[in-house]
Amino acid sequence: MTQAERDQHEQQQQQQHHEQDLHPVIADLCYHLSRTSKFSSASHNAAQDHHPVNAVANAYNATPPSKRPALPLPVAAIRVLLNVIRRSRAETMMGLQADLRDASDVMIDFAKRGGPVPVAATTKYLLANRSHIALSSSCELFLNHVTRSSSHLETTTPNFRSQLLERGTRFVEFSLSSRDRISSVASPFVREGTTVLTHGRSKVVEAVLLRAARVEKKRFNVIVLEGRPDAGGAKTAKAYDAAGIPTTVVLDAAMGYVMEKVKVDMVLVGAEGVVENGGVVNKIGTFALGVLAKELGVPFYVAAESYKFTRLYPLNNADLPEMGKLDGGGLAFLDTLSWSVNSSSGAGSGREEKKTEAGEEGVGKAGSLKACADLSPYVVDLAPSVSVGNPPCDFTPAKYITLLFTDLGVLTPSAVSDELIRLYQ
Repeated sequence: MTQAERDQHEQQQQQQHHEQDLHPVIADLCYHLSRTSKFSSASHNAAQDHHPVNAVANAYNATPPSKRPALPLPVAAIRVLLNVIRRSRAETMMGLQADLRDASDVMIDFAKRGGPVPVAATTKYLLANRSHIALSSSCELFLNHVTRSSSHLETTTPNFRSQLLERGTRFVEFSLSSRDRISSVASPFVREGTTVLTHGRSKVVEAVLLRAARVEKKRFNVIVLEGRPDAGGAKTAKAYDAAGIPTTVVLDAAMGYVMEKVKVDMVLVGAEGVVENGGVVNKIGTFALGVLAKELGVPFYVAAESYKFTRLYPLNNADLPEMGKLDGGGLAFLDTLSWSVNSSSGAGSGREEKKTEAGEEGVGKAGSLKACADLSPYVVDLAPSVSVGNPPCDFTPAKYITLLFTDLGVLTPSAVSDELIRLYQ
């Protein structure tokens, strides 16, 4: 056995050991995140084929697995809870509720801690401490939906669990079809010839804009804020460009300049959570973008699934729950690129020059910078005594939000509390 083979064998053993150490609930969560499973047919029959939810399910199942969209974390968590119902040995509804709550707490704690979790030899998931609000609200809504009005269910009868699983499966199917319903109610707001400004990497926003371009054949422009520190906006710009949408990526700090310089017709963002007072928690920078939009008279729209509605009531950013830092994937620092005319003026001044693919690519795209042979990129290294603040999310109050596009319809911020009451009835 060669050294490379020995190293690979040792890595595989460490991988297997780590997966064995994972809590069963977390292992199940990683399983669902790594696979684009089909809709379950537990609550489906031929007579329901034309029901809107089942139509989405049929289209989803007909799509080749490699082309199906990945499961959102909250939906993957709900699938985990369905498995908890299947595995639970509880003989009473109260006992089953306790099992479901315990599993929810394990997943929420895992999301808060974040960090990379290997679930296969080449697969890792970084929750990045951003998703626990949506995860928490979806688990709570699922628990309420499955167990409410359950007093009439006989826990000792054989079909007790099947009835709960049927309810739960319908909830999953409804959640998975959320993006399709949101895009259908939001795309009419994207008019021909408009310029849309977006922030962050939101699959819901992406669904809205791609529907407007591909299905409704509208021509419009998209400006995407870069989305530091994980470049979420720059990543999602690839999808818009592939759909033939004229797309421009700009610095986060340039949002005000762009909104005045270019005639931005609307701002469209996603959300990590929609709180009870109609405000939203979303990627850092959304709050500043909302303030600027209101000041400049630009409509500010939010697209979010109803399973992200949460019974939090922050009044400002100081009231947000602790979401930790982006420390699980090496984002506890800021990779700040700069350029030096030569090695002695930049990287040689007590700083190590770190040429990266991103840096080289950035210089290449700059055009005129490429022509300057002495201009080289480097990462600015901060001294150990300098602390770095890197909050993942912020809170945008309802007064800055024009409308919310949801799977429950188009809502004003003031209507969120009423919808929450209905969701938890």
